[in-house]
Amino acid sequence: MTATQHAHPVVRIEDLAVRYAQGTHAVQGINLEIPAGQIVAIVGESGSGKSTLTKALIGLLPDNANTSGSIRFGGTEVTTLDLGQWREIRGAGIGLVPQDPGASLDPVQTIGSQLIEVFRLHPKRSVPKKQWRDKAIELLASVGVDRAEQRLGQYPHELSGGLKQRVLIAIAFALNPQLLIADEPTSALDVTVQRTVLEVFVSLARQKGTTVLFVTHDLAVATDIADRILVMNGGKVLEDRSVSELISASTNDYTKALLDQAYANNQRRELSENHDVVIRVKDLGKEFGRGSNAHKAVNHVSFEVARGTTFSLVGESGSGKSTTAKIIMGLLASSQGSVEVNGEDVSSISGKQRYELWRQAQLVYQNPDSALDPRQTVRAIIDEPMRNYKLGDAPWREARVNELLGQVNLAPQLAEKRSPELSGGQRQRVAIARALASGAKILVLDEALSALDVLTQEQILTLLDRLQHEQQLTYLFISHDLHVVERISHHVGVMRQGELVETGTVDQVFSNPTHEYTRTLLAANPGEKLRELEHLRRA
Repeated sequence: MTATQHAHPVVRIEDLAVRYAQGTHAVQGINLEIPAGQIVAIVGESGSGKSTLTKALIGLLPDNANTSGSIRFGGTEVTTLDLGQWREIRGAGIGLVPQDPGASLDPVQTIGSQLIEVFRLHPKRSVPKKQWRDKAIELLASVGVDRAEQRLGQYPHELSGGLKQRVLIAIAFALNPQLLIADEPTSALDVTVQRTVLEVFVSLARQKGTTVLFVTHDLAVATDIADRILVMNGGKVLEDRSVSELISASTNDYTKALLDQAYANNQRRELSENHDVVIRVKDLGKEFGRGSNAHKAVNHVSFEVARGTTFSLVGESGSGKSTTAKIIMGLLASSQGSVEVNGEDVSSISGKQRYELWRQAQLVYQNPDSALDPRQTVRAIIDEPMRNYKLGDAPWREARVNELLGQVNLAPQLAEKRSPELSGGQRQRVAIARALASGAKILVLDEALSALDVLTQEQILTLLDRLQHEQQLTYLFISHDLHVVERISHHVGVMRQGELVETGTVDQVFSNPTHEYTRTLLAANPGEKLRELEHLRRA
């Protein structure tokens, strides 16, 4: 019997609506059937309703959520289940692979104890106790974890991000659930690790015939792994199509905007001739530890960044990208070589020199939630650097805050709100405004877009492009997202194990890479089906 011939789909949703206490519908009018063995991806920007839908499916909606309509799992209505009934279903019937392995694994328990806990909590669906350890080793091996037996005694902090995510996949598959919900499970991983983890995940799901609901904001990833894609926006399902139909036949404006952003099209402004170097890195090295414990995080790295251009550093986690950026920003001292910013050596500065550097160069962090004080208003956040540098009087600074808000396309009334009241894209705009407040002309953006959905990413990229053109800003862009790097960069440096293995213009590096590692990175870039279609469109 094929998946589509089952009398009952694994999931059947009829006229589902979820409204929170504030009175707004998070999702409404959802009708959906998922047959056994199918991989369905849900894509859409932040606030589209993806997470609310999946939380309703696994009974994890907050207490202030009011639900109407029907959700049937394996023929059972789940909207009326109590906590005890849900405990029987979670893990055994419906598994979950969460987004952040760092936050989802208990840091004080070994990997083995966390795997075995699944069997202990579900004794009716489990293997005999004497087989728990062997089963845990088997699960780790099934998701490609090397030295599986040794890993049982390790703690999460001893594993890489990719290995931690594999452990979560092993836990999710432990009891062979019928349905597996994967919530942005690879969004924090670099492209090569992401590809490997996704291959393991999809292979295991196909092998076991598991039905998968894969939540992502990355349409390129969705088209690579899914049989079918749901596009959500404003709490509604706008499209429900097979991958090939979505790519070739979609007429929905929102879907087409997602597709346009996912294509590797290059919208950078043309470079004018500019030989004014504002960042010069020469033979840079950074070593941590001593003696036999010494580790070279950065090794003989050299590059230059001209004024008004964007230079991107790409590479896997641990390649030395962020360490290089921290030395440039005066947050770490170098072990060898030099870094010049506007002609001044900053590779080993401290005190007043660092204070002056930060007036010229500012860091925009990956997560604006942790970078912005939730107790301060937006106005106070942007005003703070100007007060620190004693720039102008209060009326001047107030006018400057309003000017900066306009530059980053934020409404003046948002000045009196606090960061938790803003969307992710709005918070990142505030972070950029704050970085520009002291008059800085150099921005170091460390994974500054990785927490944003693709449409919000495009809005911020367009903003950065405009600000660069209007104010001759210089960007050092750190990222593992090759789509974003190709979109924003003029020059690219590829780092591996602390070394800069390839540099060149973005067109040279992406179109004609010379190093095998660069070719490996580009081959792992998600969106193969989308690129094939773009190639056909250009032909």
